[in-house]
Amino acid sequence: MKKIYTSTEQFQLGHITSMLKESGIDYVVRNDFLSGALGELPPHECWPEIWITHDEDYDKGQAIVTEASISITDMGKWQCECGEENEGTFGSCWKCSGDRP
Repeated sequence: MKKIYTSTEQFQLGHITSMLKESGIDYVVRNDFLSGALGELPPHECWPEIWITHDEDYDKGQAIVTEASISITDMGKWQCECGEENEGTFGSCWKCSGDRP
């Protein structure tokens, strides 16, 4: 087993685990409920971690982490054709579901 990702951002963790599951890669999430130990342990040791179960899937999993990180990057606010202003992390309009140009 190899650790592939760690973060405090639950959205990112969920996004990556969804992509891993969709790709058929077995994984384990560790420290998911360790936040109660903050103060007793260093903060970075309490962050949730994603571990790839089979070492041979590591490279494929790393590519998924890279892809997921790019897709959730804040690319700056943008305005939809419907006129609604959206945050940079949205790939589609929250109001009309239109795709980002």
